[in-house]
Amino acid sequence: MDLLVVKDLKKNFGSRQAVDGLSFSVSQGEVFGLLGPNGAGKSTTLSIIYGLLKPREGTVTINGWDISKERIKTKKMIGVVPQEPAIYPQLSAKANLKFWGKINGLSGKKLDRAVKRVLELVGLEDRANEKAGKYSGGMKRRLNIASGLIHNPKLLIMDEPTVGVDPQSRNHILETVKQLKDQGTTIIYTSHYVEEVEYLCDRVAIMDHGNLISQGPISELLNEAGEHQEILITLNSATEAVDKPVSSLPGVAKVFTVGNQIKILTGNAEQLLPLAFEAIVNQGLRVSQISINKPNLEGLFLKITGRALRD
Repeated sequence: MDLLVVKDLKKNFGSRQAVDGLSFSVSQGEVFGLLGPNGAGKSTTLSIIYGLLKPREGTVTINGWDISKERIKTKKMIGVVPQEPAIYPQLSAKANLKFWGKINGLSGKKLDRAVKRVLELVGLEDRANEKAGKYSGGMKRRLNIASGLIHNPKLLIMDEPTVGVDPQSRNHILETVKQLKDQGTTIIYTSHYVEEVEYLCDRVAIMDHGNLISQGPISELLNEAGEHQEILITLNSATEAVDKPVSSLPGVAKVFTVGNQIKILTGNAEQLLPLAFEAIVNQGLRVSQISINKPNLEGLFLKITGRALRD
């Protein structure tokens, strides 16, 4: 059963078309990944879903209710974990959660139980009475997740929840998402880290320039990307001088430079690697790291658009 249905969504800001006829659905209980580079239209789409923006055209329904006509009902069903932590640094974690709980209509013992539940879920029960401003970046992110979950929403929107956190907190956040899925929470998850999306999501939609360019189960999308492996070569300094000599090598499908990294898509990485290394060194450049990656969603995006997800 589809919990969320987005149909023919359009939104522009002046002459810029941020979302252009977008359609997708999210089933009850699944983790749905929304991928795309900066400016693809992801944040605009999410802002429309949770009622911050109004679309120019199209509809969004949650549990069969149109969000434009049943705003109060649908808002109660949605929890939001924004990119920037929405917390009050001078308040304790518990006080922050009570504030957001009251905003969402909770009170009394029901509110106390909800606060206890989400603190345990995100692993902050032992630090509940400390001021949030003293928390580490990862702890603030976890409190941010707890705030979005305080009213036990059916649909949780998580917008880049692991940006800038330490590895331990990142792992905790990913396991929290897994636990929420096991509990039946429906989640929309956006991230620039494709390994997170591949680990967590059942299905993925890939956006670019306000359009949906590919969507489907993770396994199907990886099969679509499967004809190419990725050679990732890290240099000591940023450069674009190697594009031409590397792209002319036999077996190269595409070459991209992102900062000080060269990404090469090829059907035979082992055969191409020594040739690529020689071409780079001949340009007077120094290589600091080399890796060969299996087909992944970023490779699919590069194949379709010619751009990296982090561009």
